[in-house]
Amino acid sequence: MQALELKIPPVVLVVLFALAMWLVALWLPSVALPPLWGQGLAGVLAGSGIAVALAGVLAFRRANTTVDPRIPQQTSSLVIRGIYRYSRNPMYLGFLLLLTALACYLMSAAAMILLPLFVLYMNRWQIAPEERYLLEKFGAEYQTYTKQVRRWF
Repeated sequence: MQALELKIPPVVLVVLFALAMWLVALWLPSVALPPLWGQGLAGVLAGSGIAVALAGVLAFRRANTTVDPRIPQQTSSLVIRGIYRYSRNPMYLGFLLLLTALACYLMSAAAMILLPLFVLYMNRWQIAPEERYLLEKFGAEYQTYTKQVRRWF
């Protein structure tokens, strides 16, 4: 199963999950919510997701390290400042918030069921390999960081 590790760019994975959510929402009945309520919540979640993900990207840029998680060997520094004081994976958290916003916009409880699958996939095939590499490269400093800051939030 290691063949799947770090292979699919997270942005592509988000697009694939968004497409799956849209298809599920088409095939299964929607949640009975007033449209403006679902759209309002979707807007708040989408804005939050974009802000959280961008804060992660900016922290990486400031540290002059790669944002491409498929090549962890190009990591030049351990980023633990800014939003990384609260989440070890703010970019992925931002993506999750965007997918949650989509489910709210679609008003689809069925689409929401795909959200835990996104988290499980990211934990197993994206985050776990990244964490192994970071532990190997940064040792005790990374281990201390993981004890202080949670993976998602």
